[in-house]
Amino acid sequence: MPRDIVKAKLAKLRREVERQLRPHRLAFQRAAARPTPQNPWLTALLSFLKVAAVVALPFYVYVRSSVYLYAQGVAPWLAVAFGALLTMGIVAGYATWISRRFSGRKRASDMARWIALPLAAAWCGYAVLYLAGANAKTDQVRAYYSAVHPVLRAALGTAILIDPDIVVTDLRRVPEDYARMGLPVYDRTLHYRQKNGWVHAVDLRTRGRGAVKNRAVQLYFRSMGFRTLRHVGTADHLHVSLPIRD
Repeated sequence: MPRDIVKAKLAKLRREVERQLRPHRLAFQRAAARPTPQNPWLTALLSFLKVAAVVALPFYVYVRSSVYLYAQGVAPWLAVAFGALLTMGIVAGYATWISRRFSGRKRASDMARWIALPLAAAWCGYAVLYLAGANAKTDQVRAYYSAVHPVLRAALGTAILIDPDIVVTDLRRVPEDYARMGLPVYDRTLHYRQKNGWVHAVDLRTRGRGAVKNRAVQLYFRSMGFRTLRHVGTADHLHVSLPIRD
């Protein structure tokens, strides 16, 4: 059979197949283009989760990157500084996007430079340098805050910004404290000042806070790379510690 006749038959067959499939293809395209009905509660929940993720991202990056960098061998204060820089970059990006969307390109750099960056820097500095009296069981606990490892302070300060009701019940200890509390001396506690000069553990009050809040705080510290233990010494509390780097 001549090649031209074969080509003509194949072309005719292809056109016939396309003609038969055309109604089904059009129906599929219309179905795909039709908006899918959604539960309004599900839509609201998804919108809330998106907003929550955007808000939580700077906090997460600040703490998690500080922990990661410290675990990789970066010096404590340098790890916190790098985490703060990453956070300031994210906040500046948010400010730039908002400014460009509502005010135009000209004000974007000013928003990032004069509003977002100072706010982020102030927040990061506050988290590692200051513990309010309302968040410390005693003035002595508050006085020991500067002895705590900077990375642990960054995580604790950020947690307090999110949950202002957190109360620190213990930070630094010496062997004599165990006798005063009526407990046997524990030589390996991370509440002692370690060889690197820092205290690697804090205790947080759990009494009177509710199971959901206590569990959320515990999950927060675990997700950031810290060790947690809910136990009873002199009172029920949450023990949070930063693993000592080898």
